[in-house]
Parts: sequence; structure tokens; C-alpha cells
Amino acid sequence: MSDATFPWQDAALSPRERAEKLVQAMTLEQKIAQLHGAMETIDIYALSAQAAESAEAMEQLAAQIQVQRHVAAIEELGIPRFRITNGPVGVGMGDGTPSPPATSLPMTIGLAAGFDPPLAYAYGGIIGSETATLGQHVLEGPGLCLHRTTIAGRNFEYFSEDPYLSGVMGVAVTTAIQAHNVIAMAKHYVLNDQEYERFRTSVEVDEHVMRELYLLPFEMVVKDAELAAVMSAYNRVRGVYATEYRYALTDILRTEWGFDGYVQSDFWSTRSAAPSLNAGLDHEMPDAKWLNASNIEAALSDTSLEIETVDRALVRRYTQMFRFGQFDRPYEPGQIDAAAHGAIARTIGAQMAVLLKNDNGLLPLDPHAGGSIVIIGQSSFVDDACLGGGGSSKVIPLYTVTPLDGMQDVLTDLGSPAVLTKVTVANDLANLDAAKKAAADADVVVLMAGLVATEGADQPDANMVHDQNRMLTELLGINPTTVVVLKDSNPVLMPWIDQAPAVLEVWNQGAEDGHVVADLLFGAVNPSGKVPTSYPRSEDDTLQAGHPERYPGTDEGDGYPVIRYSEGLEMGYRWFQAQGIQPLFGFGFGLSYTSFDLADVSIDAPDGVNAPVTVTASLTNTGATAGAEVVQVYLGIPAPGQPPKRLVGFQKVFLKAGESQRVTITIDPDATHHPFAVWDYGARSFRPVRGEYTVYVGTSADDTPHTGTISSS
Repeated sequence: MSDATFPWQDAALSPRERAEKLVQAMTLEQKIAQLHGAMETIDIYALSAQAAESAEAMEQLAAQIQVQRHVAAIEELGIPRFRITNGPVGVGMGDGTPSPPATSLPMTIGLAAGFDPPLAYAYGGIIGSETATLGQHVLEGPGLCLHRTTIAGRNFEYFSEDPYLSGVMGVAVTTAIQAHNVIAMAKHYVLNDQEYERFRTSVEVDEHVMRELYLLPFEMVVKDAELAAVMSAYNRVRGVYATEYRYALTDILRTEWGFDGYVQSDFWSTRSAAPSLNAGLDHEMPDAKWLNASNIEAALSDTSLEIETVDRALVRRYTQMFRFGQFDRPYEPGQIDAAAHGAIARTIGAQMAVLLKNDNGLLPLDPHAGGSIVIIGQSSFVDDACLGGGGSSKVIPLYTVTPLDGMQDVLTDLGSPAVLTKVTVANDLANLDAAKKAAADADVVVLMAGLVATEGADQPDANMVHDQNRMLTELLGINPTTVVVLKDSNPVLMPWIDQAPAVLEVWNQGAEDGHVVADLLFGAVNPSGKVPTSYPRSEDDTLQAGHPERYPGTDEGDGYPVIRYSEGLEMGYRWFQAQGIQPLFGFGFGLSYTSFDLADVSIDAPDGVNAPVTVTASLTNTGATAGAEVVQVYLGIPAPGQPPKRLVGFQKVFLKAGESQRVTITIDPDATHHPFAVWDYGARSFRPVRGEYTVYVGTSADDTPHTGTISSS
């Protein structure tokens, strides 16, 4: 092809100029064919209702979706087949039948527990590299919704309960993905914080709550990572479907934030043709249920839709495709370096594990002590690598490392003479007596339990399934050298916690599960993760307890559930602190195999909140083992309705035994997370408030012994 034939192939033009020239050359038929995916339309609503009944049905639905996740090529115009793959926990369901295998990474909730942007960049780097290697153009991720409740089925795909932590990690992941000339797509925009009735429910939320919490991670990623695409959510927002909500899709996203990418629907979240396109939706996936020739031509005819709006939608998407060279890159899928990427996944997985309890320094275990070690748990957690959440983001792994094989590998590498065995407990606990005998006979007992959540369904409560709490209660106390390893998609209730001498949360680890857990248990790696979402002591302590209007919602007369965020800004650790409730494990908490001292804290604010504020401190590793601590800075905002603290800065610091380091964290008032500001209804923007701000410095939301004040007038 030549530039004379295809002027949009002229690389000297800007991506937008190329996109505009291409659209100018297209017929209406060609334009309509490019507004949607090429999958055959199915009855998603009937299928999703079935899927909500069981994980097996959800998997069957997912299998049907993994057919032709693409937009068809138009060869006569040089438009390539536009290939789209799911995320955000690796290269999930992509274009092809079956989807190509990739590195099964740890879940996003675990990545957030790392509190480490470089770790998130490495994570996004694997995803971006593998997406490009497999010839895909779009990775649907990162997920930026917040953990409003601990039972939401898709929390494993999202980062945390805190908007700033979620935004920082999301920026790192997005930047890394797009560095590989892959379009990153932030999702699910917006307020898709639960799976219950996700096709029908409407979310009612005050403007300042939406701005200061739920929109904030999206704003950060749009502005700080030059995000290329956004996925619109299933749910209604204030009675209007998210795919038709112009206020979010155009007024906020484009006019206020300056977003110049394109908006794709979540699969089957489109509910109309003209209203969706007019609101700011640009692309329907995975089929043409709404943006088809019949609907578009009728809307153009009755002027409910203008051809300029159709052109606008295509120009937005093509601009991003040209930006990343996707028109010029041939489809030449390659081979993923499974070993190299697996090694990175192993490193990431170990750095995100959270040591929740370690009485009398039971961990790390001595690999040279010899004797016998028994692994006990139900099949999902002891027989196979725990690959994590179910649904469309699930990755077909290139390989996996089982708990038994991984632990044997690490013990062998460490020169350990220990003898390793395993007991798989039946889901109905029928063989629990055999597990008890094995625990009594062994020198070391490793109990593995957990939770694997899934897209399409929230959990009924925060308990682990298959009576695992009873399993742990009956096994704990038999052997004093017993460690509990949790492999969770979400925080869980722990009625057995007082019986457990040591508890290590490793999350759903993915392919390298076996190696990661053993690395941590035997001290090859010192755990340094921090709790990204608070663990409640009981269901009664959660924001939805006794408030069905908050979750799962109530029918207010329109026939669909309405969920009211009536808790306002009191969500996550903000809820616990504002209500005076002590969580089981609070936000930012995490132990180590060593100890740290945070001292000599100073706060430099020469111009109040009108200029960058510098927080400095000395951090010393006072133990005998190298490790990492996360210094955290919170603010108390002097405004009515504000919770006690909000996270505004953090830094993960790695120190050798006995080493000290001066830590500096700068809080910039102009940063995209608006650290000193609240939403001003009159000004329609973020504004700082008058009064005295309290600065809290420590190592978790509940452990901030160092404080100072900043005055603002």
C-alpha cells in the first residue's frame, strides 16, 4: 500500500490527523462495521442469570465469551483486525479459540498489598509484553473500582479500599502496559463496586463522595498515565446506565479531565444506539446488538444521531491505534518467555504477601531442622496452584507450580533434609480425623485455606467456603508448630485467629504459588506486604450491616435495586475509624521477620497547603534480617463530614539489618489526587479548606504515632 492510496498511512502526520483522514474515506457501511465487535450476538442476560447460580455456570459463560474478541478487519482500507484481550490479572480471555496461554500472575488485590509502584510497573510490564507478543492490541485493565465491601466478587481484580493507593498502583500498571504499544483500558467506569444484579442495579451517591473516592483512581490514571481507553460499566448511575451517562462519559472524563482516548462498553453493557453514542460511548463489545446497521441508520434518519458523532467515535479509537503503531504492525504472534516471566511473577508474589500474625517468632521456619512437614488443606489450596478469581479475566497458565512441588524445590535448594507430605481434606470434611492425626504426627504443620471469588457473583458473607473455618478450628492447637497460609481473593473472617500462632496472607498467587509460599515460610524472602483492604472482626462491623439500602440495595419503586452510598466518605478504614470500630487487621498493617524504628519525623510546610509539604523521617532496621517497611502519611482534613484520615503518601523502603535511611515523602497540592482538597459544590472543583490540617506519619492507618499540623487560611 502507498501513502498516495492511503494518506492515513503517512507517519509524518499526527495520530489524530491520520485517524481523521481514514474516517473521511470510509463509507457508512464501513463505519458501522467498525463501531462494534464481531462476535455473534447471544442472550447474555439469560446466560448471566444462570451464571450467578454457580461458579461452573460462570465458567461456561466465560467459555462462550472467548470467541472472536475482535473488530473485523477492512482490508481494502488497511484497517487491521482489532484484537482485544481481557485483564487485569494477566493476559486473560483474548482473541482466539481457545485463548492463548500466558503467565498467570497474582491477583491485583495482592499487588496493591505490595505498596510498591515499581513492583506494579513490573507487573504491568509482563502484561504489556505478553499482550504484544500474542499479537493483541488492547488489554482490558487495570481495574480501578474500590473495595467498598469485602464480599464483592471482583475485588480480586481491583486494588484496594483506598483511592490514592489504587490510583498510584493503577498509574504504574497502565504506564508499563502502554510502554509495549498496547492500549490499556481502565475499568469499570464507574461505581461498579459490586457484582450483585450488575446489569440492573442503580447506584445513588453524593457528588463529593463520588469525586473524592470512586472517581479519583480513574482521574489519576487518565491524567498521570495518558490512558488510552476506558471501559464503561454495567450498572446504572443515578438511574441512568453507565453507557448512557453523559455526565460521566463526557462532562467529567473529557471536558474536566482532558481524556482523549476512547470508551468501550463492558461486554453487553450497551443498552441503546443513539443515546449511548451521544453520551460518549465509542465502541460496543463484543457484538452489534445495538450499534448495528439497522439502529444506526434509523437514528441518522430521524436525527437522533448525527454522522459527526459516529465519526467522532471512530476517530477517537483510531487515534489511539495510530498512537501505538497498531496499523503499521503485522500480526506475528510470538513465544512468551515463560521461565523469565515466571521468575518475575515469583518475585512479585513474594513481595506482596502480608504477615498478619507471628507469635514468638515462629516464622520463618528453619529449613535445616529436619523432621517432617505436612501440608493440610482442601484441594483448591493444597493440590494445585491457586490461580485466582473466576470469570472473563482468568488466565490460561503457561505452567503452574503446586504447593507440594514448590515447597520441595525450595527445601532442596536450601539443603533441607525435611520430609514433606500432604493431606487433602475433603470439602465436606469427611476425612478430618485423618488430617488431625497427620498434624499430630508431624514436626511442622502448614495449614492452607482461602477463598477464590468470581466475576458475576458477590459472596454471601466474608467466610471461607466449605466450612474451612471449622477445619482450621479443629486442626489448630494439635501441634504447636502450626502455620496458617491464607490464599484469598478478599479479606476473610477469622473466628479461629486466637488459636493460630502464625498467619500469612499470600492471596491468590497464580502460577508460582508453590515456590512463593515456600520462599516466605522458610525465610528466603521476608514478607513486606501491607493490608490493602481492612479485615473486619465480624459482619456486624461492616458498613452494610443493618443497612440493606447500602447493600444489596432495595427496590424503590422502579423495579430494580437501588444501592445508596449513604455511608458517604466513611468507607474502608475511614469507616472503621469514624465509627470507632477496631478491625481485625487494619489498612496498611503488616508484620515482618525483622523490626523497624521510625523516628526523627519532621514536617516542612513553609506555605501551608498552597505549596508542596515535605515529610521526612529516619527509618532503621533494628532487627537481624533484611526487610522492607512502608512509611505512610495520612491527613486529617478540617471539614465537616470528613473521616479522621486519608492516605496521601507512602514509600516502601528496603533496609539491611542495622541499616538506617532518611525517607522523604512530598505531598504536592497540585497532584492529581488532590491531597489537601475536598469537592467544592459551588466552585464545581476541588478546593482546600480553611483550618488546621493534621499530618499523621506511621506504618499503618491505625499506627501513626508521629503527628504535626499545617494551618490554612
